[in-house]
Amino acid sequence: MTVPNLITSLRIILAPIFIIYLINERFLPALVVFVIAGLSDGADGLVARLFNQKSTLGSYLDPLADKILLVAAFVVLSIRQFVPPWLTVIVISRDILILLGVLVLFLNNLQVTIRPSLLSKATTCLQLATVFVVLSLDYFHFSKGFQRGIFWLTGLFTISSGLHYMYYWFHIIGNGQRHNHSSGDKG
Repeated sequence: MTVPNLITSLRIILAPIFIIYLINERFLPALVVFVIAGLSDGADGLVARLFNQKSTLGSYLDPLADKILLVAAFVVLSIRQFVPPWLTVIVISRDILILLGVLVLFLNNLQVTIRPSLLSKATTCLQLATVFVVLSLDYFHFSKGFQRGIFWLTGLFTISSGLHYMYYWFHIIGNGQRHNHSSGDKG
């Protein structure tokens, strides 16, 4: 077990605490946990690079920790009517699409090394920003127009990222090739 994997495990442990705060609409403690989780996400990657501690386990744990946090946040915030349900459906649908795509490639014995693309990273950043904006409304007083804008921008990038995956996977399956491609998703 490497130090980055321990840091990532901390983020997974923080997820249920974050979810409980969200369910109880205790947004300040939820925001604090969310920021700690975000900082740990940056810290695990930094430590892995600086000390050459990248691992196969970490390549699975890191996006899993991100997905647990983000999907839970979108579901709870949508149920509590702080995030539009359509956005939550788009975020979850993209994640399901990613899982199905990986499964299809696996079932076809097509192994692909997946690394995050710029579009994928931007999508994750926008999803994180959306949650941050909602949790910090009482402290930063974002306008309704800004909130709607971030929701639409996040939706647009999430859809674009999902379509990017589909295009890539159809290309791989059509060619029956084994590739390294920067189409993957960290988060």
